[in-house]
Amino acid sequence: MSRAAAWAFVLPALSVIGLFFAVPVAAALVLSLTDFDLYALADLRHLRFVGLDNYVQLLGNPLFWRALGSTAYFVALGVPLSLVLSLGAAVLLQSRLARFKPLFRTALFAPVVTTLVAVAVVWRYLFHVRYGWINQALVQLGLPPIDWLGDPAWSMPAIIVFAAWKNFGGNMIIFIAALQAIPDDLYEAARLDGAGAWAQFRHVTLPMLGPTLLMVGILTTAGYFQLFAEPYVMTQGGPLQSTVSVLYLMYEEGFRWWNLGMASAVAFVLFALIVVVTRGLLALARRRGWA
Repeated sequence: MSRAAAWAFVLPALSVIGLFFAVPVAAALVLSLTDFDLYALADLRHLRFVGLDNYVQLLGNPLFWRALGSTAYFVALGVPLSLVLSLGAAVLLQSRLARFKPLFRTALFAPVVTTLVAVAVVWRYLFHVRYGWINQALVQLGLPPIDWLGDPAWSMPAIIVFAAWKNFGGNMIIFIAALQAIPDDLYEAARLDGAGAWAQFRHVTLPMLGPTLLMVGILTTAGYFQLFAEPYVMTQGGPLQSTVSVLYLMYEEGFRWWNLGMASAVAFVLFALIVVVTRGLLALARRRGWA
């Protein structure tokens, strides 16, 4: 009787998950094995089963490897930057010397809930070649202005800085909650042993934040793998498509060229990459005793 009652409570949630998650994922997987395009959308008689041809063509497409390289660049620079910013802000706001903590928490979290397009307009102005405040500051320092969004060498770092500023507030709130859960007795014992601020952070704070760092690292990594709105709004793909991410490539294939079979294949390749990297992070965390 108890098992039947448990299933009665769980079944509605499982039904919703199956309807809105499992079924679309299965349909996309089937779609990736076909040549579903605009013609098939008009008449299903044009739909053909092509097997793994979409995946073979994708792996042979130079633009995919360029997009993969851009995505790896976003992940390699963006994830550490976001973690450092969010953890640093959380530690500062949690310190005893901090004042007006609710005000600063709200101000630093505000970019997370702000419309991306609205703040992108502001950042595009900041990065403007002639009128942007950043370049005006460089000129005041005697340095030449930089084409932040037009130069391939600078467009990706500019987007990473924007994405880190936009999203670090959510991780900061998680870190603040984790810091509040660390017992004060540990810091008191460390101070009695003569540990300074850095020693306390290294030997008390970081080990206690291990599981939280793992969770935030996985979520942030998955987020940067799926980076789309930032490069799309800021550069529309960037000069010579230098800032095209894998998700941007999926959008181009699916909604510009209406090659929905290929777009589905891109989605599953991206999913496989996220799974591989996540398993690597979990293995690293197990070595350090965080998982």
